[in-house]
Amino acid sequence: MKKKIPTFKTDKEAENFVATADLSKFDLSGARLVKYELKPKDKAISLRLPEDLFNAIQNKAKHEGIPYQRLIRQAIEKEVL
Repeated sequence: MKKKIPTFKTDKEAENFVATADLSKFDLSGARLVKYELKPKDKAISLRLPEDLFNAIQNKAKHEGIPYQRLIRQAIEKEVL
């Protein structure tokens, strides 16, 4: 039986764990892919949406565990890039 991943209080603790631990000995079945946004956001826009669409966006973002603005940005990137 594999070990459970410990809980970390800081990013530094997590970084140290990943840098030194043999991850093959841990249960990673609950892991999920996380995308980090590294590019700076230097342009702001204003967008008017119907309330029901905005609520649907917020609900989907909450379900995915990301901010709703990131969800909108990802949808635009997927369509355009």
